[in-house]
Amino acid sequence: MEKFIIRGSGTLSGKIHVNGSKNAALPILAACLLTDEDSVLHSIPALSDCLAMKSILENFGAQVFRSSLKNSLVIKTNNLKFSQVPYELTSAIRASFLVMGPILARFKQAKLMMPGGCNIGQRPIDLHLKGFAALGAKIDVSHGQITASAKKLVGDKIYLDFPSVGATENIMMAAVLASGVTIIENSATEPEIVDLANFLNAMGANVRGAGTNTIKITGVERLHGANYTIIPDRIEAGTLMAAVAARGGEIFLEGVAAEHLKPVIAKLREMNVEVSEAATGLTVKSSGFRTLASTEIKTMPHPGFPTDLQAPFTSALALANGNSTVCETVFENRFMHVPELLKMGANIKIASRTALIEGVKRLSGARVSATDLRAGAALVIAAICADGPSEIENIHHIDRGYYKLEERLSSLGVVIERVGSEAGMVEVG
Repeated sequence: MEKFIIRGSGTLSGKIHVNGSKNAALPILAACLLTDEDSVLHSIPALSDCLAMKSILENFGAQVFRSSLKNSLVIKTNNLKFSQVPYELTSAIRASFLVMGPILARFKQAKLMMPGGCNIGQRPIDLHLKGFAALGAKIDVSHGQITASAKKLVGDKIYLDFPSVGATENIMMAAVLASGVTIIENSATEPEIVDLANFLNAMGANVRGAGTNTIKITGVERLHGANYTIIPDRIEAGTLMAAVAARGGEIFLEGVAAEHLKPVIAKLREMNVEVSEAATGLTVKSSGFRTLASTEIKTMPHPGFPTDLQAPFTSALALANGNSTVCETVFENRFMHVPELLKMGANIKIASRTALIEGVKRLSGARVSATDLRAGAALVIAAICADGPSEIENIHHIDRGYYKLEERLSSLGVVIERVGSEAGMVEVG
């Protein structure tokens, strides 16, 4: 099994281009199933989750291959067939369930097993199913299998009890080919929602209001292919920002959109980290733990502080001066990195959904294990700041969301290597 060995670093320095967003790429890949024409997608990150989604598309008869451009895929969907997605594919990633909306819209039926993904808490699919039912689908859930079928999908008004990103995306994709108008109220407002809406509109859909809490979808008869570029990954960018905040140094994040990171930038400035915005990206400068200030973080749906950056920022605050609190309101099981940080000398106590952090002056290298994607990123940040070498096991979790992280961190001055049987990275295409 592969692992990272990190022997610390000096202050971080350099320029790094932020990859395309995994959380935007996955629903957009699924949306390609809505048309029988070719689509070309750019800035697709070469991650294991994207490879899993590629396999799911191929299960329906799609052809997915690399174009001549780097990180670009061509998706051919002219010979799709209805099929049930095998359990080994749906169990690999939570986003597998995002094909249900497009397949239901395209074939008027869909069958999937319950989705998998990181074990970070309850992520029920009831809101997805509620939306499909409102559009006229008959839903059956039994023995871990979900079936949806409808003679015809008809637009309706749908209120989400919680602004679920996945449910908003799935209902949007089902509704674009439904007859009439669909209104999604209390919809998620994340940048990835806007990106999906922009892609659907590029395919000929009529989606308005994405980025607000009310989305209006006027159904169309058919969609065509599109040529589209995925937005930069705000979570990758935020993780690197947390790393330089904790360790110190100055880096330039090329290609990142500052508007996607407003709550993150605000918290970093509270922590005495300098963030400068430019047309082409962001400069992040920090003196590290010597001047890093404590703060309070509460994860919330967008435009609040993103839950996917809670773990990386918990690692940074473990070295801040003073006491910090981190309240996790989105997922109830998202502090699994804390026991591993304690092995490295952090002083953190968990009270229900709140982490009480007393900053320490130093962390020590240790042998730790990544329990999920963002927890793994948190351990990498801690190891960069620790005295002595650290070993991080189960890094397949990290590979799900960070492309060749060891090479990218090495370019910033981190002493890190991947050891194990294989290089561990995937090629999407």
